Amino acid sequence: MSCLIILVLLLFLLFVASLDVNQGQFGFNGYLNVEGVAGVDSRGLGQIFYKNPIQFKNSTNATVSSFSTTFIFAIVPEYTEFGGPGLAFVISPNNEISVALPSQYLGLSSETNIGLDLNHVVAIELDMSRTIAVGDIDDNHVGIDINSPRSVTAASIGYFTDESEFKNLSLKSGDPMQVWVEYDGVEKQIDVTLYPINVSKPKTPLLSLKKDLSPYLYESMFVGFSLPTGLLVFSHYILVWIFKMNGKADELDLFRLPKIPWDDNNNKQGIKQLQRILALTLSLTGLTLFLVLVFGAVLISRKKRFVEILEDWEGFKEKEVLGKGGFGRVYKGVLPSSNVQIVVKRISHDSRQGMREFMAEIATIGRLRHPNLVRLLGYCKCKHELLLVYDYMPNGSLDKFVYHQPNSSLTWTQRLKIIKDVASALFYLHQQWVQVIIHRDIKPANVLIDSDMNARLGDFGLAKLCDLGNDPQTSHVASTLGYMAPELASTGKANTRTDIYAFGLFMLEVAYGRRPIEVRAPPDETFLADWIMDCWDKGDILAAINGRLEKRFVVQEAELVWKLGLLCSHPIAVARPTMSNVVSYLDDVASLPDDLNSCIKAQEFPGVSNDC
Repeated sequence: MSCLIILVLLLFLLFVASLDVNQGQFGFNGYLNVEGVAGVDSRGLGQIFYKNPIQFKNSTNATVSSFSTTFIFAIVPEYTEFGGPGLAFVISPNNEISVALPSQYLGLSSETNIGLDLNHVVAIELDMSRTIAVGDIDDNHVGIDINSPRSVTAASIGYFTDESEFKNLSLKSGDPMQVWVEYDGVEKQIDVTLYPINVSKPKTPLLSLKKDLSPYLYESMFVGFSLPTGLLVFSHYILVWIFKMNGKADELDLFRLPKIPWDDNNNKQGIKQLQRILALTLSLTGLTLFLVLVFGAVLISRKKRFVEILEDWEGFKEKEVLGKGGFGRVYKGVLPSSNVQIVVKRISHDSRQGMREFMAEIATIGRLRHPNLVRLLGYCKCKHELLLVYDYMPNGSLDKFVYHQPNSSLTWTQRLKIIKDVASALFYLHQQWVQVIIHRDIKPANVLIDSDMNARLGDFGLAKLCDLGNDPQTSHVASTLGYMAPELASTGKANTRTDIYAFGLFMLEVAYGRRPIEVRAPPDETFLADWIMDCWDKGDILAAINGRLEKRFVVQEAELVWKLGLLCSHPIAVARPTMSNVVSYLDDVASLPDDLNSCIKAQEFPGVSNDC
């Protein structure tokens, strides 16, 4: 999912708040709203700092003085079931962290400067994603970071009651929470406390760290907030913020907190408020009646046009709905001239994906011809309705067979055939057509099964084309959680190797019969690829087999699929094979290296020499 990068500063009083240089304090009420996958610069990175530097050190002894800050924040997600970009309170030498990556590490650093002493960055992260590379404990935690996104100490989000009972909280709940960050310059200790605004400040901090910050902070530093981009839409709000050197920040006036906009158009909230004020003003004049009449006429006209559209397309029956996705509804139909069954994808009026994806489908799948690709028969646009017509796949999506049918619905032979079919389709897209096509959303839900149980790859709404010989990359991040290659988070660029990563997880998923990430599984089985790798390390890769197959499989074929799936989903992009190699392995034209296990391990870290 992509979002227009917007930064909305509403009632942002930092620029009018008083600053006492001697006391080093400021505060504001109002809210700072970072809309969607947020950012304020060309890299898509959201960083807001107070305009003036704060004097953290006493020039006589060069030690960091005591300081205290408190703020109330809220994170409002569009999809509560997924994690996303959190935010961080930051102390930085500059009012911009220029080397930070926009899509990860909370906008605090990049791959090249993690842990370097020259960073001089101290942060309190409120993180809603679990990044294994930096040792995150979970996808809902607070951490104290020094020069690195790898937290020195961290804890799951929550607070301690006066009876020492721990209460869990969720960052993505949308509820406002208050945070205290307090540093004792004498004891050299930093405490972090987080709690709901409807309870008193807990006596016991959530996190405490004995650490002298003097080596890490300059005499003058900037303070503010940072957050990265993400694949999902989240709105971040700082409702009130107070900072003070050499003392405790003032208590917050909770009665003055602004309300959080909860509708889907948060960025239009300020406009709506102005519209209400304007309407109130006009009500005092004779123009009100005129505006009401005009507005009513417009509504009637629009309603009439919409009714006409529904009448024109009244052939779309509710009983023929096959499913509903990001575009709109999908219907089963029949071509009157030939009685051939078809599928019609009807782009809804309020589609969030819209014309860009519509044109992507036409530009790609409309010209492709391959037995393992869903064929686009035609398209039309009439009265704002966008319609795509496809071959009808009577057996529906592979997702249904893997997860919603009896365990015996797919035999091992069928599973292997499906994997080979999708591999053949990807080989065609990557290396055999006149242009390189990056599908970018390979998963069982986008694989359809025809009447002969052949698999066909479909849903090209996210696909991108590139001329052969050119660098097949796109900076538009689009994928499905669980299938996204690690480099997408850092570079935002999709290519054929990111497709291969998703295909590797697809192979494991189809062969084993469970999703790449299973949050309800035991901790050591949460990530399917990691679990299979662990079984391989223990000398029993077949231990990962599920009761769905009930031992009715060919051992050599199963081992090939799992090993190849692990190789394709390797965390290092250059270690992944091409699709031509994948097809050769699956067709037994070529063999995997005998020392594949050690080769994979040797390539876990960039720069390690090997012959794989």
